[in-house]
Order: sequence, then structure tokens, then C-alpha cells
Amino acid sequence: MAKKQAENYLDFVPVPNPRNTWSEEDGIVTIHMVHRGFYDRLAQKLFHTPPVSHIKLDEYGSFLWLRIDGEKSVGALAEALREEYGEAAEPLYDRLVHYMQILRNNRFVLFRGKDKVKP
Repeated sequence: MAKKQAENYLDFVPVPNPRNTWSEEDGIVTIHMVHRGFYDRLAQKLFHTPPVSHIKLDEYGSFLWLRIDGEKSVGALAEALREEYGEAAEPLYDRLVHYMQILRNNRFVLFRGKDKVKP
């Protein structure tokens, strides 16, 4: 039986999810996530939940978000973060991989070649 080849997370290329919109004000990015599903609509009617959530990213997250272009890998983003923030970004790789996992789990970003990304 063939061993599963370990994937290097730094080689993944993040792409902003086209289903969400975002805006920037004073260098801080806000992602606008529209709740579209059946249960979301049900909660909106019954519990008066908002149809759109506005998620503000912190300084580091906004810096990264503005550089996610569907071409740069997570490794390239890590180097840009290191150049901008130096020692303040450490432990760089652990924090960045965890942050990218959170973005992917919340469907804010998709990974080219791993998730279905509409052009």
C-alpha cells in the first residue's frame, strides 16, 4: 500500500472566497459574509439574526488579506509578513498556518487545487 505523501501547507495558494465581499478602511479589512443557507434563513425569520455578518480582521490579518491574490503561496505570504513585522510576527509559521486554517474552515478563503474555486 502506498504511503500518503505529506502536504506542505506553505505550498498552498489561498484564494478569497468569491461568495463573500470585503471592504477596507484605514488598513483594516472587514469581510461581509452573507448567510444564504436554509437554516440561516430560518434563523433570520424566527430569531431575527442578521442576514450578513461583518467580521473585522486585526492588523496582521488585514495585512495578509490584502496580499491574498490567488497567486502567492502561504510561504510567500509568510515572507511578506516577516519583512513587514520582523520579530513581532514570531512564531511565524505556526501562527500563520493556524490562521489560514481558521480562514479556510470559515470559508473566507479556499485553496487552489484543494477546494472548488470558481474563476
